[in-house]
Amino acid sequence: MPKIVDHDERRLELVDATWRIIARLGIESATMREIALEAGFANGALKPYFPTKDTLLTFAFSHVFNRTNQRIAEVTAGLAGLDALRAFCVEVLPLDEERINEARIVIPFWQKAINDPEKARIHRESMQQWLEAILRYLAEARDGGDVTAAVDDDSLAGQLLNMLLGAQIAAALLPDGQTELGLRGQLEGFLALLTR
Repeated sequence: MPKIVDHDERRLELVDATWRIIARLGIESATMREIALEAGFANGALKPYFPTKDTLLTFAFSHVFNRTNQRIAEVTAGLAGLDALRAFCVEVLPLDEERINEARIVIPFWQKAINDPEKARIHRESMQQWLEAILRYLAEARDGGDVTAAVDDDSLAGQLLNMLLGAQIAAALLPDGQTELGLRGQLEGFLALLTR
């Protein structure tokens, strides 16, 4: 009897292999052959799932975004205002090896999005979703009296999102094995400014 293949599971195995290759060797070395080898598959086994490296990178970005959103949903459940905003940011910030590897997937995707309208659209929609969440948490915090900054919430949300995205770049450029950038302290400093 032939083995039943779980196609979704296989796609995720390939994405995980892609992360490992990019983290170890960089995006240019993440060839379809290297990814297949890392995942333990024959080179041709990738084609039915990802016809090109580009389609694999797009899927990997979407997977990173969805995985981050799943973590965010779990940690913000039942929270509002600054507590929810803090929890949201902690899940986006590259504070450990897993999230640093996620940053190493996101950055090559951004590079390709510069000249690819479809990838640019995916990025814009993803960031719009995050901006809406940040604005919601800021509005809750302002309504509760926890945010008193004279700066408007749109500007604050933009600053915070840019800080989170910039942290991705800084973390991706860290030497191998290093994970500390002082990001938690920077986040707490930013949140403290909201109440002054």
